[in-house]
Formats: sequence, structure tokens, C-alpha cells
Amino acid sequence: MNNKKIMQGVWIGLITGIFLALFLKLVQAVMGNKVYTLLLNVDYIPIVKNYQFPEVIEVSFHLIISVILCIVLVLLLDKSTAFIRNRVMYFSFLINIAIGLLLYPTTLFSNRTPSFTDAVSLFWWIVGHALYGLLVGILLKKWLSKGTQC
Repeated sequence: MNNKKIMQGVWIGLITGIFLALFLKLVQAVMGNKVYTLLLNVDYIPIVKNYQFPEVIEVSFHLIISVILCIVLVLLLDKSTAFIRNRVMYFSFLINIAIGLLLYPTTLFSNRTPSFTDAVSLFWWIVGHALYGLLVGILLKKWLSKGTQC
């Protein structure tokens, strides 16, 4: 494994993870939908759900997941075909919409998060993940266009 690739994934994960957190925090503050709370929610993880963490720790959990995801994307990009590399923005966009859709049902495990049937919260949740995926794709494409070999 190339340390440069790992560090690229770390930076992309931190930048985009902070963006997603701030976007969903803004949506929650302005619209009242608990999408930021959902982002930080760990009520579906055994043992961890028994603890109340400060916001900074919950954000750190989110950033760790974002960094891991972006490292995986960088490494997958390294092993991908030219077809995928040339469409990295679309690939990242679609993957992150899928992740958003897969994570939204975790609302069922908490009374602090939006209701599973809250269509407006689902909309903002998917918009946030779509923007996150687009930003990840833009940063990956920028990295590729600088001539960095994946």
C-alpha cells in the first residue's frame, strides 16, 4: 500500500466529512430536521449506544468513517478500469447516494433521530450525501488530473 494514496484518502475524507457535517448541521438549524443528529447517531452500534458522547467525539466518529470510506475509494480507484477512473465523479456520487439510502433506516434504532417516514429529512439526508459524493469525486478527479498515479 502506498502511503501517499492513504494520505490522499485521509485528506479527502477530512475535507468532505467536515463539509457534510456542516451542511447537515445547517439544515438542522434552519429547517429543524434532525439530519445532523442522525449523522452523529451511534444508537445502532452495540455497547457504544450505551454511552453519551460529547458532540466533538460524535463528529470524530463521523470523520473516521469518512476517512475510511475515502481511503477505500482511493484504493478502489487504483484498481479500477479506465472507464471508472474517467467517471470518478459519477461513481463517487452514486456510491454515496447509495450509502445515504442504506444508512437512513438506522433512524429506526433511535428516538433522537428523524422518523423513518419523514420524507423531508430523507430528502435533506440524501442531498447531503449526494453533495458529499460529488465533492469526493471532484477532489479525486483533481488529484488524478495533477498526474498523481492512482
